Amino acid sequence: MGTLILVRHSITAASAAGRNLGRRTDPPLADAGHALANRLGVALGAELTELPHDEMRLLTSPATRCRQTAAAIAAALGIGSGDEQVEEGLLEIDYGAWDGLTADECRARDPALRAAWEADPYLTRAPGGESGKDVAERSNRVFVPVEAWLAEGRARCAIVVAHNHVNRVRLCALFGWPMREYRDRISQDPAGYSLIGFGGGTPVVRRVNAAPAIPGP
Repeated sequence: MGTLILVRHSITAASAAGRNLGRRTDPPLADAGHALANRLGVALGAELTELPHDEMRLLTSPATRCRQTAAAIAAALGIGSGDEQVEEGLLEIDYGAWDGLTADECRARDPALRAAWEADPYLTRAPGGESGKDVAERSNRVFVPVEAWLAEGRARCAIVVAHNHVNRVRLCALFGWPMREYRDRISQDPAGYSLIGFGGGTPVVRRVNAAPAIPGP
């Protein structure tokens, strides 16, 4: 059985402040984000000692915060620099006019639209931006072939470094939950990761939003 390790990028100043960070700006990780990404690499190394894998792939969104997180993972796992597969389809949701705003600022700016979006973010688009369905359609062009590769019956592992909405939408679909509930049902913390097995028919979700292990002294 192959294993998908689905990772959210580590901490940025925007994520720490609770601000929407979509695809219109491209900040780096905060200092705390680099430290957490390094711990994530150690945690994934420990996970892989328990997961048989003859083949490994590392895929990442082109956003700087994801590429820096992927670089920390690659360094911890001994994957060559530049060997990651960069996929545009893994970019975060386009928040449009809500990019950079907090939830309260979005509600103040567009109260009716924000209420509709919170009720059904899968079908409701942010102003000038995307819906969860838009994110699912483009990210599935990455996930579906990767998951088919994992399910071919060999010991394979794919680590995908992406974003909050991208990961929640995909996990909600794998659970078979109503897609309009993807924001309410699933959390994705910075540097959190999930493990999903493929190859036995129905995907097996083994772990969701696990926190990186903190190395001892």
